[in-house]
Amino acid sequence: MNRAAEAAVPEAKVLLINSVKHMSIDDAKNILTGGDDSATQYFKKTTSKPLAEKFLPIVQKATENVQLAQQYNKFAETGSRFGLVNKDQANLEQYVTQKTLDGLYLMMADEEKSIRKNPVGATSDLVKKVFGALEK
Repeated sequence: MNRAAEAAVPEAKVLLINSVKHMSIDDAKNILTGGDDSATQYFKKTTSKPLAEKFLPIVQKATENVQLAQQYNKFAETGSRFGLVNKDQANLEQYVTQKTLDGLYLMMADEEKSIRKNPVGATSDLVKKVFGALEK
């Protein structure tokens, strides 16, 4: 499951960049004046659905390789009919996809909080990375 999630995460970059390109002035103001995770919440609002659509086939392929999903889905579907399993957890691929997104946004929120606490340090680290990459 972790490998499926790791394989899906690189798909996020294009969608996150696209989200920034379509950001409104009001969105930018809300991010600047919002809480510790306001940028993360913006990205969650604007990218959750398209990210899930990108991640799901990757997760399906990974779970298909171990043939776990078919067995889990069969038993979980029966369990959900009897109220033993939540409906949103009755499909392994969708569950892993959602947990991957949850993890991605949690990591983003942690990084955003760190940047907001020490913006100068974050900026200098970014500058070092950019210029270090240019020197290579």
